[in-house]
Amino acid sequence: MACKSVECAGIASSDTAHVWHPYTQHRGAPPPVPIVRGEGALLFDDTGRPIVDAISSWWVTTHGHGHPGIARAIAAQAEQLEQVIFTGFTHAPAAMLATDLTGRLPDGLTRVFYSDDGSTAVEVAIKIAFQYWSNVGERRTHIAALAHAYHGDTFGAMSASAPSMFTAPFADNLFEVIRLPAPDSTSVLGALDQVLDSAGDTVAALIIEPLLQGAGGMRMWDPETLRGMRARTAARGVLLIADEVLTGFGRTGPLFACQAAGVSPDIICLSKGLTGGFLPLGATVVREEIFAAFASADWTHTLFHGHSYTANPLACAAARASLALLDDESSARRCAIERQHRARLARVRTHARVGNARVLGTVAAFDIAGDAGYLNPIGRALSAFALKAGVLLRPLGNVVYVLPPYCITEEQLDLVYDTIEQFLERDPASS
Repeated sequence: MACKSVECAGIASSDTAHVWHPYTQHRGAPPPVPIVRGEGALLFDDTGRPIVDAISSWWVTTHGHGHPGIARAIAAQAEQLEQVIFTGFTHAPAAMLATDLTGRLPDGLTRVFYSDDGSTAVEVAIKIAFQYWSNVGERRTHIAALAHAYHGDTFGAMSASAPSMFTAPFADNLFEVIRLPAPDSTSVLGALDQVLDSAGDTVAALIIEPLLQGAGGMRMWDPETLRGMRARTAARGVLLIADEVLTGFGRTGPLFACQAAGVSPDIICLSKGLTGGFLPLGATVVREEIFAAFASADWTHTLFHGHSYTANPLACAAARASLALLDDESSARRCAIERQHRARLARVRTHARVGNARVLGTVAAFDIAGDAGYLNPIGRALSAFALKAGVLLRPLGNVVYVLPPYCITEEQLDLVYDTIEQFLERDPASS
């Protein structure tokens, strides 16, 4: 149904006059598409046209738009308690979500610190790692991180992320990290050994995106390397931070990517799919021994960090409802998406312009031949082409990925791949 209200009619003009969009070069950018409704894997614009959300609206929508179970949980909670300061007070949604999460996370992760989003979950993790060592009386001043990493857009998260055009304007304001090779490199474990042998006593933590580096190019890597990292950091007492903001909640197959390697990190960062995409919420979960280093008669050992909306009851209620939906039926649906990815990529990968086709759980990706990098215009060309066909795609430059909500139908996912194949058949000069 088309949107005919006065409010809807003013969306475009109000947006153009007042809104600054993320990751958008406003000079020359096409006008944003007004979206008025979502249902399942579909978004509906102000004309009533359906658009298949093939990227889960920036990787957050797990079970689909407007899922009634999550919507009901939020509505019920809103009638009881919408917000309360979370220092000195608690409430059922936050307390029970912590119980739900720790019961399903890798073994040993027992204490949940709530924040607002993925970047803040990482900020909290980095601050905890540095202060943990300070609290136990050791001076450890370095974070180790991987090439091609992306951990968020706040300053600590940018510091841990790989240098790029995204971080270049702030380079003088970021703290230095020990940069290791990309995890899909055969040299990464050897490089980690060298760092730990030469400077291991100064390294507070190693931060990784387990098995899938998302914004760095949907780079997939193997569980054996992750196990090697865990073994080495554990042997030297270096904390392992797993940034599962993207990979958590079934994206890569198991509920958490670390579980595919049988690995339990010291700290895990969660967001995106935590609430099913309904509300912003972040969580940083740590081992009990890390928490114990902050529980002290010495007030200077306190983690002096917080957010106005820490553990917002509405967001926590949404997260509990979303987590409950990650059941056997959801697992079967994710397996079906993976099978369809593999079947359709078997066709796509034979195209002369396609390279490095790859699948991990519900994530499929490939590279289009040409210059690598976020600014390659081929990505914007495919995005515009797909939108005309009723499909939402947002390539990372020449890296095309499909990362749908778990409720996507076989027919909808076929439309996504049909659209990609039609684009690839165009004259490259017209792209």
